Amino acid sequence: MRVGIVGLGRMGAGLAQAAIDHGHDVIGYDPGTKSGKVLADRGLALVTTLGELIDELPSPRIILVYVPHGDPTEQVCEQLRASASTGDVVVDGGNSHWEDSRRRHREFAQEGIRFVDLGTSGGLWGARHGACFMAGGDPDAYQMIEPLLRELAFDERATLYAGAPGSGHFVKLVHNAIEFGMVQSIAEGVELMTRSGFELDLPAVFDNWNHGSVIRSWLVELMGDALRKNPDLSRLATYVEDTGEVKWVVRWALERDIPTPVVSESQQALMGYRDLDAPVAKAVALLRNGFGGHPVHER
Repeated sequence: MRVGIVGLGRMGAGLAQAAIDHGHDVIGYDPGTKSGKVLADRGLALVTTLGELIDELPSPRIILVYVPHGDPTEQVCEQLRASASTGDVVVDGGNSHWEDSRRRHREFAQEGIRFVDLGTSGGLWGARHGACFMAGGDPDAYQMIEPLLRELAFDERATLYAGAPGSGHFVKLVHNAIEFGMVQSIAEGVELMTRSGFELDLPAVFDNWNHGSVIRSWLVELMGDALRKNPDLSRLATYVEDTGEVKWVVRWALERDIPTPVVSESQQALMGYRDLDAPVAKAVALLRNGFGGHPVHER
């Protein structure tokens, strides 16, 4: 296939390289930075404008968008609505609000353009080596992109057609909310062991847990790796980056009287970690860096 990818940051670049590795022709454009030059040396056809990307793709075009949610996504979608053609498929792979995705589906449909909201999970490793996809939109639009997604996915079960427009991003953001709770509980475990009075080899503990224990998982593996690389937590700041999308889920649940105590408390804790000096905060920052490449600040 010949596909376009708009946004060559952490996720977009990884997926572009994975698509190239699977033999696809990838046209790449990054509206915000000069990224993509390294990929150009590995087979990416790098263009400097969105118009060039449109011109380089055969109809019906498949265009994947991996830019930050909010204004950057809105701007790219507005440009694509004006320049794409009837029958093209525009895929928003970022963490957009599901109501924005519903609106964009209607707006693109007015132009005869098909729109898919594609939740993408797996972090930086997944983008490069096998991601998890959750798609919302019209079935015929999903069928257009499904062969590509299956090649970029972790396995045959890692590609899901969730349903109606908006459902892909809704499922992904609930996933992120669950992730917050899991990250918080793992980080609190680091806090407990750090303050236990025992001289514990924390990376060894997490490695042990990831071999047969009830809580074995990729997050537990990432926590062990992060502690191995950062044995001195005192050098780290406690400020934890927050991209904000889990707040949407919490707010939506509150408006419907749906209790989410673990997720809500995890979000509150994340905001509180900006002013504390506690191992739990540093563990959260390390985990978020491990799966999503979010910054870890030093003192």
